[in-house]
Amino acid sequence: MIETMAGGLAVFDYDGDGKPDIFFTNGAPIPSLKKTDPKFWNRLYHNEGGLRFKDVTESAGVAGDGYSMGAAAADYDNDGRPDLFVAGVNRNILYHNLGNGKFEDVTEKAGIKSGKWAVAAGWFDYDNDGNLDLWVVHYAKWTPATDRWCGDTARNIRIYCHPKYYEGLASTLYRNRGDGTFEDVSQKAGIANYPGRGMSVAFADYDHDGYMDVFVTNDNMPNFLFHNKGNGTFEEDALLAGVALRGDGKPVASMGTDFRDYNNDGLPDILFTALAGETFPLFRNDGKGSFSDVTYSSHLGGLSLHHSGWGVGLFDFNNDGFKDIFTSNSHVNDRVELFEAAVYKEPDTLFLNGGNGTFSDASAAAGFTESKAHRGAAFADFDGDGRIDIVVSSLGESIELWHNVSAVPNHWIDLKLQGAKCNRNGIGAVIHIGSQWNEMTSAVSYASSSLTPVHFGLGATATIPRIEIRWPDGKKQVLPNVKADRVVEVKEP
Repeated sequence: MIETMAGGLAVFDYDGDGKPDIFFTNGAPIPSLKKTDPKFWNRLYHNEGGLRFKDVTESAGVAGDGYSMGAAAADYDNDGRPDLFVAGVNRNILYHNLGNGKFEDVTEKAGIKSGKWAVAAGWFDYDNDGNLDLWVVHYAKWTPATDRWCGDTARNIRIYCHPKYYEGLASTLYRNRGDGTFEDVSQKAGIANYPGRGMSVAFADYDHDGYMDVFVTNDNMPNFLFHNKGNGTFEEDALLAGVALRGDGKPVASMGTDFRDYNNDGLPDILFTALAGETFPLFRNDGKGSFSDVTYSSHLGGLSLHHSGWGVGLFDFNNDGFKDIFTSNSHVNDRVELFEAAVYKEPDTLFLNGGNGTFSDASAAAGFTESKAHRGAAFADFDGDGRIDIVVSSLGESIELWHNVSAVPNHWIDLKLQGAKCNRNGIGAVIHIGSQWNEMTSAVSYASSSLTPVHFGLGATATIPRIEIRWPDGKKQVLPNVKADRVVEVKEP
């Protein structure tokens, strides 16, 4: 079962040279789940500039151990250097960035546990103390010894089992003590009593109460929306808020997710991918703690109905001021074509935001024609030209690095945030430019992470009259008359 769900990755500037680097997770032999050969190593590629990369895995010390799946990047100890968490099957790793091109495995010292099947993770500050906390998403109880045989016995065709055969697991929340160690507060925070078959996680303050909330996708069972009560505890409100199930009341194979404002109303919305026949559900935040299923009214339902998606991201790829949707696609089952009218390997998809609440398919025009078993996806401007590029992993084949060569003359700006003494990445900050809102987060997509400056497409606007920033600690900052087409480093006052 674990073979089909690998492929998470992370984009982050680990050496502070201003160019985003790429980390890929990798599997291991089964049943040992041990990396016995360099072909199983996780890989770190240093961005050399000019869209050229160098493999620095060995010198950086991040080859890893075990069957790795997801990655999450952020500066958890506020030393100005981004660190890396790797989620895996029975083996999690926390890497501390030493600042000399090398990382140290501090998992045990930090108090991070292993022993469960972790798929994904994300960093956020749930208690607003300035220290980033870690949310780890688990899938199900599984061991090589208990892997079931599923498929057509008459034809001797084995397939990956339906998720219903696996008992789910609750997520784990680690509170950052601020001294390099973490405390498991899952029980105390009230999330330990919600087992699911978790796939990905995203964070946003959906009700604007000043505390970050958590959305977790679940495979073939209701999703979770954990509302942060502000006292160190969460309440699970997905059904009440309208995001546990599609509008027809059915759970789907929810995969990757993004939790951001797609329609420029200042309220973070929820998008996630699923399998063919299920659509890629889109939930519009209506305010007051509730969402509406707009999958079909946005045209996304019809556009995505026959696709199976994993990675996903809401980014403005043509810089027109509206966030578009990218998905990395493939069915979960490599033999699905023998059983139903679906395909295994698929091209990626791009859905352009028309600015009127609807999307259109621009995949062919974007050049997405390569059919592979795509999985994780991450997003960054790899060459500094102001256009968001994409990197995608695939099972058993080469990765894809998609260079954005859009010919549109629209302006843009990237905001690289630096918190004061705490939360140095500014994760959780909300930025308002004109009619647009965006949030600083690294938890995007399926089992993946994009720790990059906050990007805004500006259309014809060459000078921004006003940029408003609400920092995670509640401070507000205004930047007047900012020139576009550049990366602006913003320090919290």
